[in-house]
Amino acid sequence: MKQQHVLVIGYVWPEPNSSAAGTRMLQLLQLFRANDWKVTFACPAAKSEFAFDLRQLDIATKTIKINDSSFDKYIKKLNPSIVLFDRFMMEEQFGWRVSENCPNALRILDTEDLHSLRKARHQALKDGNVFHIDMLKNYQLAQREIASILRCDISLLISEVELDILVNDFKIDASLLLYIPFMLEAVSKQEIDTLPSFEERHHFVTIGNFLHAPNRDMVLYLKTKIWPILRKKLPKIEMHVYGSYAKENSLQLNQPKEKFYVKGRAESASEVISNARILLAPIRFGAGLKGKLIDGMQNGTPCVTTKIGAEGMHGNLPWNGIVSDDIETFVNEAVELYTNKRHWLQSQKNGFEILAKRYQKEIFQRQLLEKIQITIKNLETHRTQNFMGSLLRLHTANSTKYMSMWIEAKNKV
Repeated sequence: MKQQHVLVIGYVWPEPNSSAAGTRMLQLLQLFRANDWKVTFACPAAKSEFAFDLRQLDIATKTIKINDSSFDKYIKKLNPSIVLFDRFMMEEQFGWRVSENCPNALRILDTEDLHSLRKARHQALKDGNVFHIDMLKNYQLAQREIASILRCDISLLISEVELDILVNDFKIDASLLLYIPFMLEAVSKQEIDTLPSFEERHHFVTIGNFLHAPNRDMVLYLKTKIWPILRKKLPKIEMHVYGSYAKENSLQLNQPKEKFYVKGRAESASEVISNARILLAPIRFGAGLKGKLIDGMQNGTPCVTTKIGAEGMHGNLPWNGIVSDDIETFVNEAVELYTNKRHWLQSQKNGFEILAKRYQKEIFQRQLLEKIQITIKNLETHRTQNFMGSLLRLHTANSTKYMSMWIEAKNKV
């Protein structure tokens, strides 16, 4: 495949040590560079101290502005052959500018997860309702997100569950979609042999970026509902909570007297997870795949989570721990797993098997590159067959275009 020039329009600068989204983005960037493609990463957000140094991958970077015609000049001069939007919000903001200035560039949307699914589940939880997929049908955020998917040539889905929702519930043509989960290498026997043993591990752990609403809710739920019961059953055991960007209301949950420790950002997620015996993740809403559970598997740490937490993670393979939405079952099974070495070792083994069979780096890298190659080769036909996409690009993009131009003009006054 000939060399391509990929422009990635990032929602944020990637922080692989802070979030699963950052890890996912870095995997895509590494794949493009490994294929000897030229890559430019442009982003309108401020860069934090934890942002990955893209110069390590020989990736050019550019800070761009929203609602500003300077981007038009920039992308026209750059003239990329592929533009990848990091989440649908970036396609909404910059998609029409890409179409006008680089009409022949392949447009790829990396959804990260279905934002509308995550937020609709959150709303259902707050309203005390049981979520049903029909709740998405009249949800404006879902309409926006799916419109963005239709406007793009390829949309990457990290979860098979979300792929199924788009194809079967929203009737999106499967040719527009591609399932690409985390692209990982299997844990080698040598790596497994160096991990701490059952006896060397102590306490429970959880981890997650506090900017992510499901993680904040998870920690609060863990502190108020799970830990008071679990602590009575294992009074000598501690709960360690790690995560970047914890605000005061989350830090206040730190209660040493209750052996519940909120420790903030982990310098090494692998270290704190591999030293714990169990990873707890009572996630009550969300979407996509859960990076913390992948981290647990990679570090040989069995995970106790919910159905939402394990969704799309393990297919038909046995889970690497326990999955339950019932508090009593969650606690009792966590205690049993913590104290039963044979059960713990089998759960650890299950995690390594899940990684080896469902996240094979080489398979998904090849599938993505082949999809890009075929779509570029047949781009005109591909777009002609996607009539709804062309319709939405015409009408939705024009409305976005003139709103953006109005905002730009207003900002100059």
